[in-house]
Order: sequence, then C-alpha cells, then structure tokens
Amino acid sequence: MEIFGLKSKITLNFTLNLHLNMKTIKGPAIFLAQFLDDVEPYNNLKSICEWVASLGYKGVQIPAWDQRLIDITLAGESKTYCDEIKGVVNEAGLELTELSTHLQGQLVAVHPAYDTMFDTFAPDHLKGNPKARTAWAVDQVKSAASASNHLGINVMASFSGALVWPFIYPWPQRPTGLVEAGFSELAKRWLPILDHCKEVGVDMCYEVHPGEDLHDGVSFERFLEATDHHTAVNLLYDPSHFVLQNLDYLQYIDHYHEYIKMFHVKDAEFNPTGKSGVYGGYQDWVDRPGRFRSLGDGTVDFAGIFSKLSQYGFEGWAVLEWECCIKSPEQGAQEGADFIVDHIISVTEKAFDDFAGGEANDVINNKILGIDE
Repeated sequence: MEIFGLKSKITLNFTLNLHLNMKTIKGPAIFLAQFLDDVEPYNNLKSICEWVASLGYKGVQIPAWDQRLIDITLAGESKTYCDEIKGVVNEAGLELTELSTHLQGQLVAVHPAYDTMFDTFAPDHLKGNPKARTAWAVDQVKSAASASNHLGINVMASFSGALVWPFIYPWPQRPTGLVEAGFSELAKRWLPILDHCKEVGVDMCYEVHPGEDLHDGVSFERFLEATDHHTAVNLLYDPSHFVLQNLDYLQYIDHYHEYIKMFHVKDAEFNPTGKSGVYGGYQDWVDRPGRFRSLGDGTVDFAGIFSKLSQYGFEGWAVLEWECCIKSPEQGAQEGADFIVDHIISVTEKAFDDFAGGEANDVINNKILGIDE
C-alpha cells in the first residue's frame, strides 16, 4: 500500500509548492523616461528621485540612453561609477529596479524604410550610417548588461528592433521565406548581446510591442526558435500593447509566465468605430480607437493581471509607465503609486481551508477510501 502513502505526500508537496511559488510583487516603481525634462526636478537623477519618492514610489527604472541620469558606457566599465549612481538612488529612499535600453535595442535592427526616422535615436556622427549605427547600438546594449551586473540587477529591458515589420500585413503577398530570413537576421544581430547577457548573469526582457518584430506571442516564439531558445531571452509584460491588438493579455500570462521577468503597469483602451479600428486611420493618439491612458482611466483588468502574476510567482517590480494622450504626466505619476499599491497582492502562505484539516495521513486516507491494510 506504499503507493497510496506516496500519493498523499505528492498531494501535500504540490500544495506546499503552490504556496512557495507564489510571490508578492514588489512596488510601486516608476519608469523615468517620460518624466525627464530640462527643468527641475526632472533634469537630473538626484532631483527626480526625490520627486518620485515624495509621491510614494519605492523604485525607479532608468532609461540607459539619457545622460542626465546615467552614462551607460561608463557604467558598463566602472563598478565604482555604478555604486555612485546606486548611492544617489538609495539616498532618496529608492531602489534602482532595472535599466531600459529600448531606444538602443530599437537600433539593433532597423528596416531601411525607417532609417531616417530612427536616426533620431543615434548620435549625430552616426546618422546616415546604418551599419555603424547598428554596431554602436549593440555595444550600448552590452554596456547596459554589464552595468546591470555592476548594479546587482539581473534583468534588463529592451526592444527587439524590426526588419520585417513593414510586411506585417500579407499584401502584397510575401515571398516564401521572407519572414524566416528576417528573424534569422534578427537573431544573428542579437546573439552576441544575448551571449554577453548570459555571461554577466542578466536576462534580456523584450517589451513585446507594435512596431517591433516581437509584437505578440507568435512572433516571440519565432524569435525564441531563431535564437535556439537562448536562455537570456525573456519578456517585459505590458498589457497596454495587447489591448491595442485585441490580444487576450490574461491568457498571454498563462502561455508565457515563465519568461515574464519584468512588468510595466500601463493602461489603455480600444474603442473601435465604424470609421476606424486597430490600424487607426493614421490619426493622432487622441483620436485613435486604441490609445494609452493613465492608470485607472483605461480598460485593462489589472486585478486579473496582478492575480495571475502573483499566482505564477512573478517576483519582480510593478513599474508604472506613464503614457496618456489626455492626462498630464504629473497627475499620472501622482495617482499611479497608490493605484499600484492597491493592486499588489500580499500572497498567502497557507491554504484558506487549512483550518478544516486535510493533513496527509495514510491511515485515515485508507480508512476513508475503504482500503484494507
């Protein structure tokens, strides 16, 4: 009858593991990119950290492209410099949650149709030179990975860039193999970065986003396959981009929770009309059916998201990313801290029905089931 005793232990272990795997999400934190300006307190690391701390935030995510906050090349070379950066953040009562390389990552892979527009993200001496721009971007993202290691952070955010995005709609008909060739080249450009990330113990978390080759679950899986399932490939979860695509953002967590290592808390809404839908008719953000909103003003089910992420053991930070075409960034930031706090779940360490018994006991179980010893 040993098999029944083993089954009882498996059931008990499963219950214990379920509780052990659940995590309380950290937060609130805030992504600083959209709040930077050339006036106080938004123009330097010390002042902006003091400002967000006064609003109730506990952490900051730093854009690695803005030298008002960090010199990412120096940070990749010098742990001493990283300690100084970390000290400024800590002095304000905050933690440095992650670095973001969205703009540099974008430049790792740019289709020629977008060269002129994305040159805005590159230094002046590289504009008009796509090959040199790509090499610079690769070095920048590597530097950010090294800097993350110096800062004691094991995750980093980025965009994938895009080589096949102009062909997202299959008209004109795509030549056979075009998408596969694009993802093969995308992986080729990212693999040296991913290898470096693995060496320094940092997971690359791609923000799945329209305009990027990695824009939904299927395209993420294409990239995974193209990189031979590189262990550094992971995800930044931002539900707002899925709302605009009519993608089930809750089921997405069920599919990809093991890859989700970062979380942007950003709201959105999608209100299609008889005149415009997903593609938006080339309209400005305020007139598009799909638009980003401040937290609580959109339609994202954050209660469901925080529940699922907690259930699956996400232990990273809940980071506000403010983007709204109506509300001011200051009001969005002020309201965002409490919104996140109200949604963070302090996970239980025991089952709600533990009071009713249910402990593993082979003798009792056998008796209940009518099994003779």
